[in-house]
Amino acid sequence: MKNFVIIGGSSGIGKALVKQMASTEQQVYATYNQTVVDEIQHATYFKYDVLKDEVPTGLLPDVIDGLVYCPGSIDLKPFSHIQPEAFLDDYKLQLVGAIKIIQAALPSLKKADRPAIVLFSTVAVKTGFPFHSKVASSKGAVEGITRALAAEFAPKIRVNCIAPSITDTPLASSLLSTDEKKESNANRHPLKSIGAADDIASMASYLLDEKSKWITGQVFSVDGGMSTIKI
Repeated sequence: MKNFVIIGGSSGIGKALVKQMASTEQQVYATYNQTVVDEIQHATYFKYDVLKDEVPTGLLPDVIDGLVYCPGSIDLKPFSHIQPEAFLDDYKLQLVGAIKIIQAALPSLKKADRPAIVLFSTVAVKTGFPFHSKVASSKGAVEGITRALAAEFAPKIRVNCIAPSITDTPLASSLLSTDEKKESNANRHPLKSIGAADDIASMASYLLDEKSKWITGQVFSVDGGMSTIKI
């Protein structure tokens, strides 16, 4: 049985990934902040606030086969209305939080046979959208560190990143709060649909699996064609 650590596993994509990994009888260690999760077989939850807490004792097993960092935010505002300090706060959540957990987990990752790290970006890095300056800049940094760590950790640890478009999760609830908003957002995508948490979690699950053992340093667009197709 392999051990997987999922930071931010109580909601949305993180929760979907916990369920997918636990269903294969892998041991999953996941965190929640405010949303308490019902018991899931083969999954152990720890309360952890990435902005305030030290990595909780017991979260990191002696050997870690896969590490996933899911916390994020979507705060869309005109650039002129965003204080510089708000950009720093977003960096702390999206990037520094990931750095902290990766550094803590590194000794356990090195003990695994084929360890992997998965991070998350956004379609807004590759494709510019109005009002996305804060999330695009912090997630752009995530893409940069993905490639840098993939180079530094090769050949032992693989590091990859997923860049979704809008996904039907609690994080995006304000953008999908009505049927009209859902239809409008769906129609912006070539596939004319909004992503589901399981769609993104399935890619993360693949990147943690040995089936992807020759893939590292990549940013995968899972976005309904948004970043590459215009129709």
